[in-house]
Amino acid sequence: MHQGKTTAIVMAGRRAGHVDPLAAAAGLDDKCVVPVAGRPMIGHVLAALGRTPEIGQIIVSLNDPATVDDVPEVQDLRAQGRLIVTSAQANLVDSLLMAVREASFPVLITTADNVLLTPETASAFLTGASTAGADVAVAFARRQAVLDAHPEGQRRFYRFADDAYSNCNSYWLGTADALRVAETFRSGGQFAKHPLRIVQAFGLLNLIRFRYGIGTLEGAFRRFSRRFRLAIHPVILGDGAAAIDVDNARTLAVAETIFAARGAGLDAPAATRSLLDVAN
Repeated sequence: MHQGKTTAIVMAGRRAGHVDPLAAAAGLDDKCVVPVAGRPMIGHVLAALGRTPEIGQIIVSLNDPATVDDVPEVQDLRAQGRLIVTSAQANLVDSLLMAVREASFPVLITTADNVLLTPETASAFLTGASTAGADVAVAFARRQAVLDAHPEGQRRFYRFADDAYSNCNSYWLGTADALRVAETFRSGGQFAKHPLRIVQAFGLLNLIRFRYGIGTLEGAFRRFSRRFRLAIHPVILGDGAAAIDVDNARTLAVAETIFAARGAGLDAPAATRSLLDVAN
């Protein structure tokens, strides 16, 4: 164990009987090893987490541990004694519970397709969660920050009275008791498929206010905190790229454009214009 450090868990499993289109297009079984800017997507995430000073142990949850054996970042972290691979289960929550068996709290949870995560952003999230005294924290970015990262990076935002936000696929659990919130999403957290379960967990009025952006984001999380009797806080990240995960061909192209921009020392919109100029 790494005393005083946060454990990072990377969710990289696949749903049974489901073939991800990006993986199929690349001739692979698992999305987590689809190449993004010349590196398996999970390699980007592990590289960022591995360089985040607050993070010690890193746990990867996936269906077949051998899937990532050839990923250089996996080999490096194993050599450092920092990486554990656990088997993904039939649903998201059971996969998380299996991974948490190997973890010490606090825990940062993210996904293998969160390729644009940086050590600086991960540190900012962990600092924000700790400073807020959160039992549970959820990372968000403001709409303008996401559009500044790339104008096509994200098309869906949660709208509130104070601003519009996008989720950044990063979550923080301060203690094992916070896993109570995860139980809400045992069937994958698909709101449309499990409306009664979600209503019972969050409360109908809370869901209506959240869905229609009534009040502020902070206000919504205060109500969730009262509902679960936990301190649940949003943490607003400055880097809008953290809200862009690779889940289709469009966001794959966006991510590669942002990586090209970072390599050239440009902002992503400038890189986009440059690529368009070349194409024309």
